[in-house]
Amino acid sequence: EVQFVESGGGLVQPGGSLRLSCAASGFTFSDYPMMWVRQAPGKGLEWVSFINSNGATTTYVNSVKGRFTCSRDNAENTLYLQMNSLKPEDTAVYYCVNSALGWGQGTQVTVSS
Repeated sequence: EVQFVESGGGLVQPGGSLRLSCAASGFTFSDYPMMWVRQAPGKGLEWVSFINSNGATTTYVNSVKGRFTCSRDNAENTLYLQMNSLKPEDTAVYYCVNSALGWGQGTQVTVSS
């Protein structure tokens, strides 16, 4: 059974940092590209970042470029999103996604003073 389990969300002040993790299981993680997608309260889904299967290529939505870093540890079957200089507009539920295999349950990130 394919599973994605996100963790690491929480409440942080503007300017703070969080590191999200996504533990993947039930498939050969190193064979698949992955994405982070978020959904802010009352809004639609927004793609945040993409990483290819070996981690050599990453891309980001403009609003997070220079602040967020996506990485992966294929030996540990884990995807990461390091989020720095967080802003209130980053408040959302963050999901790790593979478009063919599915989604996790999400982790809530709230940026507020």
